[in-house]
Amino acid sequence: MTSLSPLTELPDVAAALDSARARVDKALWNRTLRRHGATVATEVSLIDAVASAALEGASYDLEEVRGGTVTDPVAQGALRVAAALPELAGVWEKAPRQALARLHLLAARGVAEGDELGRPVRGGERLSMLCDLVVSDRESPAILLAAVVEAELLSLRVFDTGNGLVARAAGKLCLAVRGLDPRGLVAVDAGHAAREPEYVGSANAFATGTPDGVRSWLRHYASAVEEGCEVMETVCARVMD
Repeated sequence: MTSLSPLTELPDVAAALDSARARVDKALWNRTLRRHGATVATEVSLIDAVASAALEGASYDLEEVRGGTVTDPVAQGALRVAAALPELAGVWEKAPRQALARLHLLAARGVAEGDELGRPVRGGERLSMLCDLVVSDRESPAILLAAVVEAELLSLRVFDTGNGLVARAAGKLCLAVRGLDPRGLVAVDAGHAAREPEYVGSANAFATGTPDGVRSWLRHYASAVEEGCEVMETVCARVMD
């Protein structure tokens, strides 16, 4: 896994990535972010944590989670992961395997046994190649890199538990460290959740390794990014009300 550039030659992929990138650029010019960026980022983080937990089967009302009444370990893991993303960005860029271990420890606490936390149990050479890609790739579009990293981790299922939470967080870290969304303002996980059947189907298709399967996932990921921009803009509008 030395270069992702051939993937942009799959039908409609380059156009989908370009459209998603343009949508992010437009969304991040929202005037609300000038004064209320931190507030928007906090709300998007909560929305994405709730969405990521729901994709793992732990579906709860946003206001319940906000109120602190949800004790489900998967939902709590999603919240811990979301809160840790800003501080993990620097680690991810230089030592992705270390960041993955930390993400799993946060995601699976209360679900996995203590000696299982942060310890990959599968992935082997493919995981090593993926981590090398994260460190070395400076040319691929951020959205393409994030999409591939997330889908690979979903496919590899490196840990026995919490793989979905970890994979989605890793995708968001790629967007952050590559400078596309450094503050975590794009609610990508909410975009996935809004298209859950497509998310599951395209992730499974990617795992087959066929060109059509990979294309399906990349187009889905680009659509989820665009959907995430709409969620962020809705948050901006609420903040200004």
